[in-house]
Amino acid sequence: MSFENFPKSDTPDQKPVPSKTNSRLILTGALLVALLGTWGYIIWDKNKNKEEKQVLTTQVATSDSSKNQIQGELNDALGRLDMLKTSNSRADSLIKTKDKDIQDLKSRVQTILNNKNATAAELSEARKLIAELKGNIVNYTTEIESLQGKNIRLTEEKRVVTQDRDRQRKNYDSANVVIKTKDETIDIGSTLHASNFSIIGIKERKNNKEKVTTTAKRVDKLKISFDLDENRITADGPKDIYVCISAPDGTPVAVEALGSGKFVTRAGNELFFTKKVQVDYKQGERQQVNVEWQPNSNFQTGDYRIEVYNNGFKIGEGIRNFKKGGLFS
Repeated sequence: MSFENFPKSDTPDQKPVPSKTNSRLILTGALLVALLGTWGYIIWDKNKNKEEKQVLTTQVATSDSSKNQIQGELNDALGRLDMLKTSNSRADSLIKTKDKDIQDLKSRVQTILNNKNATAAELSEARKLIAELKGNIVNYTTEIESLQGKNIRLTEEKRVVTQDRDRQRKNYDSANVVIKTKDETIDIGSTLHASNFSIIGIKERKNNKEKVTTTAKRVDKLKISFDLDENRITADGPKDIYVCISAPDGTPVAVEALGSGKFVTRAGNELFFTKKVQVDYKQGERQQVNVEWQPNSNFQTGDYRIEVYNNGFKIGEGIRNFKKGGLFS
């Protein structure tokens, strides 16, 4: 067996060393990949922000559109409410009783609309509140129409009742006219009538004897008598008789201290009466009335007119002349 010896090399084993060119290529590639990734992220992020902005813009536009729509619905509802109030006094009265609730609802809706950041939930709440207001307006209208219907029926009933009342009143007035006419006829018919006048001048003597005289300066008093004729309409009872004496110069003879005064005739004239006599009249009987008049002054020469009144009417008159006294009168 033979062995062969080969000479050993003095240099150690060496690994292959990569070249600088390969390292640069690897570094450049990594940088490119990183750059491309960065660009991609930037592009993706930009697109995402753009989409979010578009979405936000769309949301804002949608919100503004919803607000405008809600505002329009609110204005329309309030306008209908105002028209309802101005067109009908009953509506105005009814709505005034609900005014606080309406104002609270309106204030809440307006607060939501004025909020730039109002949420969809708040806008939905505003729509519900407006729907409630519209429902109330419908209810008000229905109630008012019902009241108007009742008012129409009441008006018609009132018209019928008024017509019936007027008819009854007319009949009543007609009956009253008949009754009044009858009463006036009876009243006028019950007026007494005076006749058979006797008017004499009396001279009083010291022995209490009386002497009839026609000389004016000797007359101390007047004695007047007349009859109240039969009247079958006049009821029994006291009757006022006014005796009016006029002096020859036409002036009324009236002395308040002796019971004179004034009365009103049926014609509305106010006259002086000399003396008032109350007679207890008996229906259907003739009665004589006696009246004396003794003034504090002297009688005048001429005609004295005596007029008698009852029930506002003149019922008779008489005249007495007193002459101027002579030497042997």
